[in-house]
Amino acid sequence: MNDVFEKKVRAAAVADWWVVLIGYALLVITWLVYLAIVYAQPAWLLTMWGQGDVSWAFMQTVSLWFLGVFRLVLWLLFLAALWLTLWARQLRKSDQLGSR
Repeated sequence: MNDVFEKKVRAAAVADWWVVLIGYALLVITWLVYLAIVYAQPAWLLTMWGQGDVSWAFMQTVSLWFLGVFRLVLWLLFLAALWLTLWARQLRKSDQLGSR
C-alpha cells in the first residue's frame, strides 16, 4: 500500500517539476517580449489596451505586476515540488525500512 502511494507522490512531484520548468521558460520568454515591446513602443499596443485611455506608464505597471504575481505563483509551485520530492523520498525510506 505504501509503495503505491509513494509512486503517486513521486509522479505528482515529477509533474510539478515539469510545470515549474515550463512556467519559468514562459516567464523568460514573456520578459524578453516585454523588454522588446517597451523598447519599441508600438502604437498598435496602446490601441489594443484602449486608445486614449492608457499610457505607457500604466501599461508597464500592469505588465510588471502581472509578471511579479506570475513569478510568485511559480515560486509557490517550486516549494510544492520540493516538498513532494522530499515526501516521496521519505516514503521510500520508510518503505525500505519496513520491508526489512
